[in-house]
Amino acid sequence: MTIQQLVQTRHSVRSYNPERTISRSVLERVLEAGRLAPSATNNQPWRFLVIQSEEMLEKVRGAYPQRWFNDAPCVLIAAGDQKDAWVRSYDGYNSLETDLTIAMDHMILAATEEGLGTCWIAAFKPDVLRKALNLGPTEQVFAITPLGYPPDDYRPKGSKRRKSLGEIAEYL
Repeated sequence: MTIQQLVQTRHSVRSYNPERTISRSVLERVLEAGRLAPSATNNQPWRFLVIQSEEMLEKVRGAYPQRWFNDAPCVLIAAGDQKDAWVRSYDGYNSLETDLTIAMDHMILAATEEGLGTCWIAAFKPDVLRKALNLGPTEQVFAITPLGYPPDDYRPKGSKRRKSLGEIAEYL
């Protein structure tokens, strides 16, 4: 797929085939896309957590209790520590959230190319994840996504609703 095809094809998937596992080679290609993502001053302040064991999935699922989320055979988590990220000297802006967002987006597009479904989730319970993942005191989770193959009969609901280019772009 071209990048344009990936961007047009990617959509939030809310139905997964819990019986279909993801091979290690596919997971590594998805993770590699995150590893290669740009970050401010190339600090790479991230940690990608691949949750697959039933024990850990059960703990992590409590952070976002939606039935469809429970069907995914894997959950991918982007976490990091602000002390590892670049800080802009002019105003103290810390790049961690931006860096993790870029990496997660790279992984979501790579997952789409592999035929996997994803759904960016920010409405998770941070305290549940902190405890389940045994995060350090300054580590933070910024995004999670279920990762799995949609059922064979899965079809996206409706078309992407997006503002027109004229509404959001300016040529100055």
